[in-house]
Amino acid sequence: MELAPKNKIILFDGVCNLCNNAVQFVIAHDTKDVFRFASLQSEVGKKLTEERGIDISVTDSIILIEPGVAYYTKSAAALKIAQSFGGAWKLIGILQWIPEKIGNVVYDYVAKNRYTWYGKKDNCMIPSPELQNKFLD
Repeated sequence: MELAPKNKIILFDGVCNLCNNAVQFVIAHDTKDVFRFASLQSEVGKKLTEERGIDISVTDSIILIEPGVAYYTKSAAALKIAQSFGGAWKLIGILQWIPEKIGNVVYDYVAKNRYTWYGKKDNCMIPSPELQNKFLD
């Protein structure tokens, strides 16, 4: 699939209920159609993390890739995604004043407990036909 220069890729844990709900939230707020998605478990997800030398045993829940620019993990990825929604969401940028190490401690705590708190699917989600074009194969 060809990506437009504006497209950013979100890699997510495809079996995590919290992550799947987060993807649905992003889709609902992505009014500029910027984001494309792939699960970390997919061939595309594996290829993209491998190309960037990302160890998914360390970062196994969310990665934001801005093709040709950079990639972000954990709390930095979450903040960048939220800020992209515009409007009042830009205020979340205030949280960037918190050192990333501290933000990642909170992020890692939630990520470590996500299956216990929110559950886990047996398989990655299958997007509806209307949303298929937002997911990379």
